[in-house]
Amino acid sequence: MPARPLSARDDLRNVAIVAHVDHGKTTLVDAMLWQSGAFRENERVAERVLDSGDLEREKGITILAKNTAVRHGGLTINIVDTPGHADFGGEVERGLSMVDGVLLLVDAGEGPLPQTRFVLRKTLEANLPVILVINKVDRADARIAEVVDACYELFLDLDATEEQIEFPIVYASARAGRASLERPADGTLPDSPDLEPLFAVLRDRVPAPAYDPAAPLQAHVTNLDASSYLGRIALCRVHNGTISRGQQVAWCRRDGSTARVKISELYLTEALDRVPAETAAPGDIIAVAGISDIMIGETLADAEDPRPLPLITVDEPAVSVTIGVNTAPLAGRGSASPGERPPGTPREATKVTARLVKDRLDRELIGNVSLAVLPTERPDTWEVQGRGELALAVLVETMRREGYELTVGRPTVVTKDIDGVLHEPVERLAVDVPEEYLGAVTGLLATRKGRMETMINHGTGWVRLEYTVPARGLIGFRTQFLTDTRGTAIAHHVFEGFEPWSGAMRVRPTGSLVADRAGSVTSYACFSLQERGSLMVAPGTEVYEGMIVGENSRADDMDVNITRERKLSNVRQSTAEELERLVPPRVLSLEQALEFCAADECVEVTPSAVRLRKAVLDGKERARQRARSSRAVT
Repeated sequence: MPARPLSARDDLRNVAIVAHVDHGKTTLVDAMLWQSGAFRENERVAERVLDSGDLEREKGITILAKNTAVRHGGLTINIVDTPGHADFGGEVERGLSMVDGVLLLVDAGEGPLPQTRFVLRKTLEANLPVILVINKVDRADARIAEVVDACYELFLDLDATEEQIEFPIVYASARAGRASLERPADGTLPDSPDLEPLFAVLRDRVPAPAYDPAAPLQAHVTNLDASSYLGRIALCRVHNGTISRGQQVAWCRRDGSTARVKISELYLTEALDRVPAETAAPGDIIAVAGISDIMIGETLADAEDPRPLPLITVDEPAVSVTIGVNTAPLAGRGSASPGERPPGTPREATKVTARLVKDRLDRELIGNVSLAVLPTERPDTWEVQGRGELALAVLVETMRREGYELTVGRPTVVTKDIDGVLHEPVERLAVDVPEEYLGAVTGLLATRKGRMETMINHGTGWVRLEYTVPARGLIGFRTQFLTDTRGTAIAHHVFEGFEPWSGAMRVRPTGSLVADRAGSVTSYACFSLQERGSLMVAPGTEVYEGMIVGENSRADDMDVNITRERKLSNVRQSTAEELERLVPPRVLSLEQALEFCAADECVEVTPSAVRLRKAVLDGKERARQRARSSRAVT
């Protein structure tokens, strides 16, 4: 039978904004909201208004995909703001399933970077039209023409079709709220005083939502939210048919079963608010309540003629950590180190049992389709797999702020057996480094089995390097990389694929200073130990046997007595005592602690402290294990 003609809603556009980290997505959404009249002139609105989470504001990145809606010139534009980091790729893939077109933002100075490649590849695979936005054209180091050429090369490299390469180009400064179709001079603002050219291109080049007027209801669940009043809320894209508040619909589950449920509440998005609605039509992005166990990827369909849509599929995880209950001697005792707690964290842990930790991990699986939780040999420890270190660190940081105490192992890669050969994930790494540190970076990556693909010198004193590196070579890479380049270089990486195992690799050249007894750290002991390496604890910190208190300057571990006190006597010295000058301790964040971990170490995470420790606390038992392993090697 010939296909029925499709209808379209010309009053609606659904578009996603994708880009590399910090290329200006959320700032552009701010400008679009202001210029569409979403806020009053005297209304106080925070910058990057869609980055509403505490972690998003602290890290300056988008972690969760969010949608908003602007009304401009009689047109409703649903905008999905997606993360720019590949570790949150599941959010990107879900966001793309809700839209009909994409704005690809590229920094006019930095150009396309690895995560630009990642989000563009997902866009092209979804066969969505692209509008290229060259952002930050007023940067002092802008090189607009070169960046546009690099974007064309990237499209060709990703095997884009002729239709996909014929994309319009908009030149913008999101911070200034200006855009133009004419290329400005490098470092200058676009000639238009507002974003009207961008709105016009959106109307003309993003297709209106198409639907079959004779088809029954089909609404795809793409995200989940929660409300203390309404319970679980499903965010859906209506593909066909209409849906109304109070309607009986068919809930098509992941396992193939179907159940009849009632839509108790229905909401549409206006700016930052959800507004109650009676009905929604094809193309609308809606929020519905009344289905307590609904999951991402499922379908709400017509009760009499249920036709489920395909489930949402995402890339497989590449990195894993073990997460378990806190078994350290200081478990459940609150902070043992001086300093302020992170914002929003409770003073003491209230959730320390295995049952509570497992329930929390199971709840995370509901809304995070790119995560996997697997059992281990121990009943109080689980293997959690994700896209990358950052995604797993964000999960652990979120849990600690909710009052959980955890033990987190060193990140490892998820391997595959392909045709009887062990394969490991490989990342594409892009590095921008000053010329004087070029040798240090190439040497560092050589020890981690990196292969250089390209090297470009822009003539500005900076060099761009592109490598393919085994993913395990990038675990713990960033800290040493920033140290070797004095914090001046920039590195970004994205998953590339699987390659055969590249052999043994030593990624950390130093050992650990390990406390050999419990007690309180003294300045006297720190003064004599700081010559051995860099300390991570300050005087007054409570420690226990097996806790890591510093980094040894040599390759092996060293057990130290960091609680040693000065022996006092009643004999007064004739010379004045020297003032003990202590080097300030290195305070590691959660991400830095995970990078620092060796294979036999783990991170103790509590609401008020992050500590490093040996997996086996007893020093004699560790010595016996080292002896057994050395005999096995010989």
